[in-house]
Amino acid sequence: MGAKQYFILFFTHPNEFRNLVNYWLWHDARDITAKKEIANSGWDRESMRTCWKFLDLTSRSFAAVIKELDGDLARTICMFYLALRGLDTIEDDMTLSDEVKQPLLRTFYQKLVEPGWTFDGSGPNEKDRQLLVEYDAVTAEMNLLKPEYRDIIVDISHKMGIGMADFAHRAAISDPSVPDYLTSVEEFDLYCHYVAGLVGEGLSRIFSASGKEAPFVAEQLTLSNSMGLLLQKTNILRDYREDVDERRYFWPKAIWGAYGFEKLEELYDPKREDEGLWALSGMTLDALRHATDALDYLVLLRNQTVFNFCAIPAVMALATLALCFMNRDVLHKNVKIRRGQAVKLIMASKNPRDVAYLFRDYARAIHAKATPRDPNFMKICVACGKIEQWAEHHYPSFVNISASSGETKTIALTDPSKDARVRIAQRNDVLEKEINLQKRFGGQAPPLGQVEKEPIPWELLLFVAGGVCVMFGLSGLFVWGAVRYF
Repeated sequence: MGAKQYFILFFTHPNEFRNLVNYWLWHDARDITAKKEIANSGWDRESMRTCWKFLDLTSRSFAAVIKELDGDLARTICMFYLALRGLDTIEDDMTLSDEVKQPLLRTFYQKLVEPGWTFDGSGPNEKDRQLLVEYDAVTAEMNLLKPEYRDIIVDISHKMGIGMADFAHRAAISDPSVPDYLTSVEEFDLYCHYVAGLVGEGLSRIFSASGKEAPFVAEQLTLSNSMGLLLQKTNILRDYREDVDERRYFWPKAIWGAYGFEKLEELYDPKREDEGLWALSGMTLDALRHATDALDYLVLLRNQTVFNFCAIPAVMALATLALCFMNRDVLHKNVKIRRGQAVKLIMASKNPRDVAYLFRDYARAIHAKATPRDPNFMKICVACGKIEQWAEHHYPSFVNISASSGETKTIALTDPSKDARVRIAQRNDVLEKEINLQKRFGGQAPPLGQVEKEPIPWELLLFVAGGVCVMFGLSGLFVWGAVRYF
């Protein structure tokens, strides 16, 4: 952001400007260049400094959270990211012929560990072209990773390269006059699995291999895949216009074709923008079905830096879906959440409960913008309701958890006047007491609401009276005996 953007933000969204200032002043960012971090960050090596440079150039959003990861995990994930970024750059390059692209994609996993390998054949306008030109720095550092890390990265790159090559070949052999669209939602899921779901799998395996997460995290393939699909589908939804302008078609025809469109470019036709919004709604609905799986995955994580690394992009994805939903601008330009809002989310995404509430809040924002004219209206409401249900089931909002000291926590219901569910719970307690009394006295319990006036049972009165008589009798005998003795 430039000075002008900060100036505008100060007057239009002062709270977000304050968040930016607080983050800049108080956030204790990890300095990978510090002497104490060199053993883990590899900053003393020129090749690793080049890798950190490319991480900053290729991903402003991921670079910050990657650097915050504990120990050598930051360097490992940096290398994983650059390996997959190089693969993705080749796949996205529309200037490369299929004859060149196929062997590159299918053997890229071998290039990762081939010393000195570089590639300068990318198109001049490819934004990450320079990464491949200087890829020898990546291969040099890849060979310095621990074998268990390197094997995971090579394996995931192998699987991803094959999947990308298959889809790229299908597009290459199709009729140039007829765009090669993804047809079904299942095909869309498969593509997203190759380019993002496998990333989630690789990350889970690396987290477990590092010892910072439990071994079973590596086995959560479905949840790991859903984490990747949530982020990828959100990016595909947001980047609609940019991708279409560059003749990259990722939206499945099963979704947008249902509204009478023959070509994906027709969605931004001013005369058919309403139908375009219905297609956008369908894409939002498809992305939302991965939200609860993402929440299930996050509750498994125990390391704070790993949790932050996974939670922050997930929350950003929900915020982006809420921003893009029913937003006509998505059909005409790239839409992003404001940086001040992003910083607020970074500071708020510290534990599963807060993240669940953020998911819930953005689900409510989507629900609030839904319109009954949308053919997906009911399904959108259900999808948002599932997120709300998950959050309420795991972290009931009418229960307050507060800490009065460093280790003492208090759990209490909220003020009944602020939540009807508390009054319902209290009323149920009264009814339960009434039912128990009716069972106890055979239906002769006092009227509803008068439980506190329950009569004292005669058995209890008789027991108490008998006990008093026995006590007086024993006392009298003791006094009589003492008098006789003396």
